[in-house]
Amino acid sequence: MTISLPPSLLATLPGHYYTDPAVFALEQSRVFEAMWFAVARVDDIDTPGKFETVDVGRESVILVRGRDGELRAFLNVCRHRGAKLCVDAAGETKRSLQCPYHAWTYGLDGKLIAAPNLTKMPDIDRTEWGLVPVHLREWLGYAWVCLADTPPSFEDTVMGAAAARLGDTSMIDHWEVDSLSVGRRIVYDVKANWKLIIENFMECYHCATIHPELTEVLPEFADGYAAQYYVGHGAAFADDAQGFTVDGSEGLDKISGVGEDQDRKYYAITVNPQVFINLVPDHVIFHRMFPVAADRTTVVCDWLYTKDVVASGRDVSHSVELFHRVNVQDFDACERCQPNMSSRVYAKGGVLVPSEHHIATFHEWLTSRLAT
Repeated sequence: MTISLPPSLLATLPGHYYTDPAVFALEQSRVFEAMWFAVARVDDIDTPGKFETVDVGRESVILVRGRDGELRAFLNVCRHRGAKLCVDAAGETKRSLQCPYHAWTYGLDGKLIAAPNLTKMPDIDRTEWGLVPVHLREWLGYAWVCLADTPPSFEDTVMGAAAARLGDTSMIDHWEVDSLSVGRRIVYDVKANWKLIIENFMECYHCATIHPELTEVLPEFADGYAAQYYVGHGAAFADDAQGFTVDGSEGLDKISGVGEDQDRKYYAITVNPQVFINLVPDHVIFHRMFPVAADRTTVVCDWLYTKDVVASGRDVSHSVELFHRVNVQDFDACERCQPNMSSRVYAKGGVLVPSEHHIATFHEWLTSRLAT
């Protein structure tokens, strides 16, 4: 039986979208493995031989810096018997990647270069039997990969998402994100579905309830409307807030490209399916979500500052602490919701109030992806 809702309310997704392993499997194939996915900070893989491995959907991916200086991505699968080639999350190799099972060995460009008895198999094309490449783009200092045979337009789906949110195709360039350095990285293990985290980030109906530190710095958030509700809108700092810090104290060196129009403001961007970007005058907070299961998500959060701030060892704790508290508060709320996604009360879902109506656009986007 369908419940009739008053005009001020919109229905959410039904509860099983957040708990059903079959829905999660569909999301892995049609969302995470089909779209551009931010996987690593490029500076973390900055010299030849450095590598990282990361899970994207159901696949493990290797990112490795070649001897020629180029960053490449491959499926982390030996072409011989399918063993995982790199078992470490990160590391450094000299000239090759060797499978620990039968010692098939690949160059950093992915080409098969050696294997036991390979000279007795002269008909093997070493390029054809090399590692399977993965599409890779670099933007904002991050490596983005796509597992699709034909990836969607990066300009439309990734860069375009930021431009649409900010209302200007070049506005994000003011923050010079690719030139910043990681001042702090925190990894969160969240016992909640990835969509609950996205929905939480997109609204501020909860801000006055659980984010006292944030609403002290951004007082308009206490009214329930997130910065994402309005295209091009930056939430203004409180008059007595000197910086985007946990106690409103002075921030650090302003990023040089940030102009007067963006000063003393906070901007928020969502790039589907798994990136949040937060922009303030002196730093950028970059979230990458890695959905692990229907009820578990790893979130990697980087606080990015100018190279001079990081190199000088200046104290960034006051700015880190503000959004770290926001993260903990948000993730705790998501974890409180997750068990009740299985409740009979939520079988048909919940509701969105007017200040959350824009979340319906995310739901429409997701259901259309799952229907393809």
